[in-house]
Amino acid sequence: MKIQNGLMASTVAAVLACLVSTGVNAETIKIGDINSYKRLPAFTLPYKDGVDLAVEQINANGGVLGKQLEVVSRDDQGKPGEAVRIADEMFNREGVSMIFGSLFSNIGLALSSYANQKKKLYLAAEPLADALVWSKGNRYTFRLRPSTYMQAAMLANEAAKTGAVRWATIAPNYAYGKDAVASFKEVLKELNPKVEFVAEQWPALFKIDAAAESQALQAANVDAIYNVTFGSDLAKFVREGTTRGLFKDKLVLGLLTGEPEYLDGLKDEAPEGWIVTGYPWYAIEEPAHVEFVSAYQKRFDDYPRVGSLVGYSSVLSIAAAIEKAGSTDTEKMVEAFKGLSLDTPAGPITYRAIDHQSTHGAWVGKTTVKDGKGIMVDWKYQKGEDFLPSDQQVMKLRPDAK
Repeated sequence: MKIQNGLMASTVAAVLACLVSTGVNAETIKIGDINSYKRLPAFTLPYKDGVDLAVEQINANGGVLGKQLEVVSRDDQGKPGEAVRIADEMFNREGVSMIFGSLFSNIGLALSSYANQKKKLYLAAEPLADALVWSKGNRYTFRLRPSTYMQAAMLANEAAKTGAVRWATIAPNYAYGKDAVASFKEVLKELNPKVEFVAEQWPALFKIDAAAESQALQAANVDAIYNVTFGSDLAKFVREGTTRGLFKDKLVLGLLTGEPEYLDGLKDEAPEGWIVTGYPWYAIEEPAHVEFVSAYQKRFDDYPRVGSLVGYSSVLSIAAAIEKAGSTDTEKMVEAFKGLSLDTPAGPITYRAIDHQSTHGAWVGKTTVKDGKGIMVDWKYQKGEDFLPSDQQVMKLRPDAK
């Protein structure tokens, strides 16, 4: 009898361990959210609101596979090592089925490497580095947001139409900034072989010397400037450049500059006439987007930012993949993500099987000031699939592509 009880106890323990390892229990499916909440709250908290709204709506409609979806959120403090430590703890102690999130590209790359090593699924929600899906892409990593290459290509397409020849660039000196400049140069030179890049500025992230950078760009005597700075760096650059007359009679392009996260902080100091990628949430009339904005405003008494949309669509993607897989088994979820198609507030998207990049697009337009606030006008939604490399190109960029 003691032997039988011992066998029963060990069997129960094994079953419970299995349930924890797959993130499944009698009532919930756990997924782990990792982001830089304390480091950049103005950007990550709207993202978390989008996550929470999607979870609430999904659970109100019966959950996923008949279970409630539960998100476990942790702060990575803006540190790759901390993000990896948290990921390991989430899988081994919290019993999550997969992880998602992160904002900075260096953290996204660290989590991607962890996911590949441990054979755990990771959906990179916001990191934009091209390496995530190409040179360092792996079986266990997928990405929602349009990549650096995609958004840089959108702007390069607009830049080619202007005929500007002499260009300068300014970008933060880390993976995202380097990718953004390299991609823009590549695409623009293909579209207009006459262009030349005569000046480059590489300020340290969030440590820009805006006066020195503006002075150097002014001395270069260029027709156009391609700007990749963001956050507090962008605000300092815009103010200093405006004061010095740097932008007068020059074409200026801003990657991400049209996003509310960045324009809102500038208020009536927002630049006029820059060609940007962004998010004109206040003017998008597609029914699915109108419904999303209405629900978001009702729930949070606030308007959505890009992060809100990304967080919301990330959870929609995860729920759709689990439903398609019929399981929270990692390998089944990975296969489900390949070619996964779903509707989002921005329109239908697909996660490409060849490189795991989604076809989520971006809005391209011009900046202006209205009622003391920066907004986007003359904008158009650019579909992600129109700015992605072909399968043949991906096979050269990604070692495991086939």
